[in-house]
Amino acid sequence: MDEDLADMEQHELVAEVMKLRTAIREHRDSSGHNLCWHHPDLWGTLPEQVDPDIAVPPWPTFLRGCVAYRQSLDEQAPESRSHDAEYDEQSRRSPDGVTWKDENES
Repeated sequence: MDEDLADMEQHELVAEVMKLRTAIREHRDSSGHNLCWHHPDLWGTLPEQVDPDIAVPPWPTFLRGCVAYRQSLDEQAPESRSHDAEYDEQSRRSPDGVTWKDENES
């Protein structure tokens, strides 16, 4: 799957590492409500471009997962600062500025 790396020259490998590090940092540095979004830009750094087969849990299951994730942050990062801002449209923007829409929006 990663055979392409063997054929790259050093400058190409360095560029690839820099691209991957940038994507990982963007994902790592997500904060506030942006933690709730998946990050397809990170997947876009892979050489194979596939449409991921995402399975979305039903709302009650999904919300229990959100609560468990938030509780895990209390345990794993108790020193984290609080982000008390309400959710707004700004938090629904991708890094390239595109606003995501709910399926019920036109």
